[in-house]
Amino acid sequence: MKRSATLGCILAGVALLGGCTSAGPSPLPTGQKAYEAVPEHVDLPQTSEAIRPGDRIAIKIFGEPDLSGENYVVDAAGYIQLPLVGEVIAAGQTPRQLSAELQRRLATRFVRDASITLTVVERTVDTFTVEGEVNNPGVFTATPTATLLSAMALARSTKDTAKTDDIIVFRNINGQRAGGRFNLSAIRRGRSPDPQIIAGDMIVVVNSAGKSAWRDLLGALPLLNTFVLLRN
Repeated sequence: MKRSATLGCILAGVALLGGCTSAGPSPLPTGQKAYEAVPEHVDLPQTSEAIRPGDRIAIKIFGEPDLSGENYVVDAAGYIQLPLVGEVIAAGQTPRQLSAELQRRLATRFVRDASITLTVVERTVDTFTVEGEVNNPGVFTATPTATLLSAMALARSTKDTAKTDDIIVFRNINGQRAGGRFNLSAIRRGRSPDPQIIAGDMIVVVNSAGKSAWRDLLGALPLLNTFVLLRN
């Protein structure tokens, strides 16, 4: 909850940056470097069984009530915390795969041949966020065909005050935040690829009248252990 609140505050600050002024350009990459962070196509896991960040998991270990529980929530980085086991990557694994990994780790902690029942009792909804100079900012369902252009359509397009040649997309990559800057005008004209938007992405449209204030804001983000910047 604290991490979500912090992220919300950061996003609110980003949305307001269009009217701010500061020296220096945004440190986020453009061009090919931006597409390395947010590519035109992403190979998403095909199995619907895969555990995802935000999922709530019930774990029952026979004979070990202190280790069992129904409220193990996968954090934004894809991990769960389990007594005696510690931090375990859960996102991307099936319940069967995670059970096997927990059994292996418990065996090193003198819980031999643990009988584990693991089920996903509540799944998170796949969403992305659009903020800033759009007509309908908000949270939208991420579909396999979502792109930056379709995201802008869901947000009822950019406002006249939007800086359409510098649209920001933030993405979670291996538990850290990265981002890229995209020229929406060039994408609309077919001159640049339309990057795929996936669950967890945050799209920010800034005001065209404001000078860049990204360095001031993003320079503080590593202190919050939230973002990693991909620089040109």
